[in-house]
Amino acid sequence: MPIPIRDDVVYIILKKVHDCDRAPGPDPVNFTQTDFAGINLTPVDLLGHLDYLNQKQYINAEFSGNAYGNQEDVPDTANPKEFDLRIANTFGASDGPLPHLITFQKAELTEKGERMLQEMEANPPQDLKQGPQVPLPDEHMPFLEKVMVKGSIPDPYDARDIAEVVFRVMRDVMTTEEADRVESELHTEALDTDEKALRMEVADLWHDTNPIVSFLSRIRPPLRGPGWTGIGSDLFLKRVDTEASVPPTSNAKKVVTAVFSATKDELSQERIQELAEWMPQGTVRELWENA
Repeated sequence: MPIPIRDDVVYIILKKVHDCDRAPGPDPVNFTQTDFAGINLTPVDLLGHLDYLNQKQYINAEFSGNAYGNQEDVPDTANPKEFDLRIANTFGASDGPLPHLITFQKAELTEKGERMLQEMEANPPQDLKQGPQVPLPDEHMPFLEKVMVKGSIPDPYDARDIAEVVFRVMRDVMTTEEADRVESELHTEALDTDEKALRMEVADLWHDTNPIVSFLSRIRPPLRGPGWTGIGSDLFLKRVDTEASVPPTSNAKKVVTAVFSATKDELSQERIQELAEWMPQGTVRELWENA
């Protein structure tokens, strides 16, 4: 039975392949459950989309293993040569080789795929604009996965950049001493991943990976209160929206709430209450208190 091809899944796959492009030729690409948060997608469905995009020359992919109901190598019924893709039986199968990870070896976008991605970024699929409708993640989910799910952010790199900008604006409204106290409680892994660029602690994001910005935030006084130098709720959200390049699947309030919520899961009640006093009055403080 043919697998219906979904525009939102195609967009997520193309963007993931594009974002993983590090050098000429196919590069390793890993798909996690979070990539397709809120989408009822089985491993076989994913295989069908990958096969379709590969055959239609939107991607140039290299596969290994298989994606069927067992872990034995079997031929692909739609293709006379053996299909090379191995994934867990389900997204969370405990008996699969990669329990929470769907992987295929390597892929790159073709010129045709690049054009398709540009068109879809200009006009995102309607299903993607609605954002994932999923239960809130449990306490064991890594920080950036929580940000992705709650903020309707399909890409972990976007989630990382957005979290860093939200943290940057938060630090701007508080003293260096308070920021240091917060950082001391954020020494947990941001995301369980093999991708080097995403292997970091939440504290690394709080401290800021930009050394110049990090230095400046430590020597200037808190930017709060009335006047042109102060950061109120409107400016707080505007900075996040402009500096973080919030994707069309979300908005500034939603990503700020997502980062706030994931951050509060890492902090003690004492720190949470102290931070509430530093947040700008109005919308932002309400977002913090309700996250």
